[in-house]
Amino acid sequence: MWRKRRNQNIQELSHTEYIRKKRESRETRMNTLLGLHIILLLWLLNASAAMRICPDTNCGDVSIGYPFGTEKGCYFNEWFEVTCNSQNPFLRKINLALYDISTLSVMVNLPVISSGCGRNSTGVSVNLSGSPFYFSDSENRFTAIGCSNYATMVDQNNSVIGGCLSVCNGDEKAGKEGCYGINCCQTTIPPNLKYFKSNLSNFPNFVNTDNQKYCKSAFMVDKNWFDSIYPLNSNALIDEQYLPATLGWGKYIGSCFERSDTICNSLNQGACWIRLSSSQYLCLCDTIDQGYCQGSMYCMNNHCSGCPPGYYNSSQGGCSPLFVNEIVHSRLNVRLIIGCISGGLGMLLLLIGGWWLYKFVKKRREIKLQQKFFKRNGGLLLQQELSSNKGNVDKTKLFSSKELEKATDNYNTDRILGQGGQGTVYKGMLADGKIVAVKKSKIVDESKVEEFINEMVILSQINHRNVVKLLGCCLETQVPLLVYEFIANGTLFQYIHDQTKEFPITWEMRLRITVEISSALSYLHSAASIPIYHRDIKTANILLDDKYRAKVSDFGTSRSMTIDQTHLTTQVQGTFGYLDPEYFRSSQFTEKSDVYSFGVVLAELLTGQKPIRSTTCEEDRSLAAYFLCAMKENRLFEVLDSRVLKEGSKEEIIIVARLAQRCLNLNGKKRPTMREVANELINIKGDSIVPPNFEEIIDCQDGDMIGYNLETGSSSIGIGSFFSNSTTFSIDADPLISNNC
Repeated sequence: MWRKRRNQNIQELSHTEYIRKKRESRETRMNTLLGLHIILLLWLLNASAAMRICPDTNCGDVSIGYPFGTEKGCYFNEWFEVTCNSQNPFLRKINLALYDISTLSVMVNLPVISSGCGRNSTGVSVNLSGSPFYFSDSENRFTAIGCSNYATMVDQNNSVIGGCLSVCNGDEKAGKEGCYGINCCQTTIPPNLKYFKSNLSNFPNFVNTDNQKYCKSAFMVDKNWFDSIYPLNSNALIDEQYLPATLGWGKYIGSCFERSDTICNSLNQGACWIRLSSSQYLCLCDTIDQGYCQGSMYCMNNHCSGCPPGYYNSSQGGCSPLFVNEIVHSRLNVRLIIGCISGGLGMLLLLIGGWWLYKFVKKRREIKLQQKFFKRNGGLLLQQELSSNKGNVDKTKLFSSKELEKATDNYNTDRILGQGGQGTVYKGMLADGKIVAVKKSKIVDESKVEEFINEMVILSQINHRNVVKLLGCCLETQVPLLVYEFIANGTLFQYIHDQTKEFPITWEMRLRITVEISSALSYLHSAASIPIYHRDIKTANILLDDKYRAKVSDFGTSRSMTIDQTHLTTQVQGTFGYLDPEYFRSSQFTEKSDVYSFGVVLAELLTGQKPIRSTTCEEDRSLAAYFLCAMKENRLFEVLDSRVLKEGSKEEIIIVARLAQRCLNLNGKKRPTMREVANELINIKGDSIVPPNFEEIIDCQDGDMIGYNLETGSSSIGIGSFFSNSTTFSIDADPLISNNC
């Protein structure tokens, strides 16, 4: 139709007029294209004039290249300025010696805190506040060396944020195979740590019978460097005053396409760092084509917001460059752009074609990126689970990334409900108006994908009113997402330790909550299709809904068991204060380990105390030990929460206290099962008969008994030594169970 009409118009014109109009149209298009090429050439020449090349500098054994540098103009900013004194490079601003430089990290020498080693150094701290640097939690480990060395990390308020315990062993070969608790211990550090200081102290139960002053030290160290040195010579680090640790400084935020202030160096096989016009962004080139750099974009840690000019936020949250045409046009004078557009229909068609191509490539890129994320986030593993659990997992909905972005207002910080070791939880509203909680995992490496898929599969198999319900997941984003039912009233931890007059947690509510929690755990252990061990029972993982009913949550470290399994042998995981000492000692997790953690929750509800108490007395820091000692010394009613003491009946309080006492038995075999616990709690309000005579409750060690008399209120307990020289400690936390009251 269009061609027919065009032919008719041509026939109406004379031959001469038609030729003239055709020639004028061709000349207009040629002039427009010529003008565009001239403008583009001028811009490229101007960009070329701005280039600067800084060669690498060697200082001692360290090769220093951009963004670090020794000359003004050859380092990113003052934090990256390096001084070279006597062949020893230093980061001038933070005054730390450089050991090595990598793409997104540097290795520096940090001071060692020591005692009894011929030199004492205490109170030494390193503060990186205000700088782009932070202690890398993936590359570093907090390490303590020495006999009975109880070392802790503290923050600027002198509050403990981590630590570990190394115990004694007279065997000279101890430690040759690695740092696993015998004369040496290690633990991870918190993410984004900016301040480091450590303290040394003796383990409370250690008695130095030969009056020797043992050498102890504590330090942060690069784990790979330490693993290469310590097994070969465990004594090589005793006299060291400084050891290497890794500082991170940037984060990956997307891809880049840039031509700007180019600084090339020999690091990374001849790659170039491109500093963008925005002062917080860098581009690491891996390809240079016709003067343009293509590579990965990075920014200073915790300093970047959004994307720099010439880039856009893709639906996956990363920055992506616009096309070269758009980058060029965005830098042209507005009048020149208007002049080019007025060139005619040819330019308009070119822009339309470019826009269509841009949308096509963007859509294709998004699809490929989603496929990549789906595979990396465990999509293949999930498909295997779908085929093996058809009756359960396939009921879980798969949400799209755009659906969850809209529900959470693009993951607005105002929507954050809470943050933990495994991720951040956002409040969201789906298109149908349903309120949900969206858990955005911190997992970005494939080694932890199984843990994420594990939580989803386990929750999809659980059907209990006191367990948080899983609604679905999303695997096509940069980090995996889980969607739960929304629990409105926060955690049990908040109601116990931040009580308000507006809504106090009464004794009746405490009893009901214990019944609901124990019923949920009993279901998980013995009524679910496959027995499930939670492995992280604590008040912070118990949520309260709009009717203040308890909901057990956070199954990231849970494990399902086959019927014939009696225990699970793993690297020890758990929360400081709730950890089963028997599991800590043997690395074998059983259902009785969950029982012990529930016992700590009972003690927390009774006393109102936190699992790790704020006290200078080491023996009373553990709530479990403090509670057992109070029972032994007939001081139960002295340690109770004031509201419990005021509202609860003496008989009910004693029954719950005795149950907590049994759950906290150091011998896991002598603890009750969760089904027995749930039945006893349910029967408290059923006028259960408690015999008035002295009843033996649990054995603390062979021959030691613990009991409570309801008529006199007296109790007896005997707790043997918990630690022995053969015990091996190889995890991040000490359960802090003391054998002294």
